[in-house]
Amino acid sequence: MSDNLLGIPETKLPEDPAAARLEAGVAADQVAAAYPASPIAWATLAEDALEDGRTIEGYAFARTGYHRALDALRRNGWRGQGPVPWEHEPNRGFLRALAALSRAAGAIGETDEERRCADFLRDSSTTGARELGL
Repeated sequence: MSDNLLGIPETKLPEDPAAARLEAGVAADQVAAAYPASPIAWATLAEDALEDGRTIEGYAFARTGYHRALDALRRNGWRGQGPVPWEHEPNRGFLRALAALSRAAGAIGETDEERRCADFLRDSSTTGARELGL
């Protein structure tokens, strides 16, 4: 059974060239500098910062990744709603940035934003939310 009860088409982002650089071991800050529109680069920076206890940096990186991802989604036909499947790997930058933003917002007491981002993540991809612990 599909989670897409409204029948809105899935949005699938094109491959992000930054992903291959990250997988090759290039530092995330270098990848973000080379590919500033890359959601996966910013999501990686956010996750690393949050893991290191650098909450404000993590929040800023996550917000940047989230906004870069919204731009990419819109360029690829997304109209503000509908599934963004985790199973399509290029979508993971958006989903990871959104999860990191939810976590970072919660860490700084922005509980409304934390909840909105977690809900948005679940609405976009239940699998992604589960994989990312939200």
